[in-house]
Amino acid sequence: MTARLERTFFARDTLTVARGLLGQRLVRVLGGERASGLIVEVEAYVGEEDRASHARSGRTARNSTMYGPAGHAYVYFIYGMHYCLNVVTESDGFPAAVLIRALEPVEGIDAMRSRRGGRDGVDLTSGPARLCQALAIDRSLDGADLCAPEACLYVEFDEGVPDEAVDSGPRIGVRGDGIARSAPWRVFLRDSPHVSR
Repeated sequence: MTARLERTFFARDTLTVARGLLGQRLVRVLGGERASGLIVEVEAYVGEEDRASHARSGRTARNSTMYGPAGHAYVYFIYGMHYCLNVVTESDGFPAAVLIRALEPVEGIDAMRSRRGGRDGVDLTSGPARLCQALAIDRSLDGADLCAPEACLYVEFDEGVPDEAVDSGPRIGVRGDGIARSAPWRVFLRDSPHVSR
């Protein structure tokens, strides 16, 4: 059996966790069936000073999961139609998380296609809302412990990727000050066709 990432992996500096997630496998178990994909793109959100973060105005009912503990899912609803999955990082009480932006599908592809209305290829899990739809991730999983032995959503250890295959740049579609809009806190696999466009 492949090892799941433990809480100590997530309870570290958010940018370190973001880089470390590339090449790991996000797994969703539903009805006893696994669906999974390799993580190829993520974005980091760190603290209340990060003007692009949901925590920029302090703790609220919507963002309270971001404040810890590490290794939990922070799932939010956006634009009245999409869900997005983040993994909570750093120490309990400090709001930080990594948004999972794109996957390379590996297992359960037929089930993912069905959930995505027959879409295939890069349209399957390229983008945070697409991957959540493909893996049936919604607000019911907000706060889920990704490190629990019985978890139906977790991150499994895979080989990872070498530094030379990784690139970084500004986060996509964020608001806030110039620092928030220009921080190179989006990391991704340079040559992956599954990275969101």
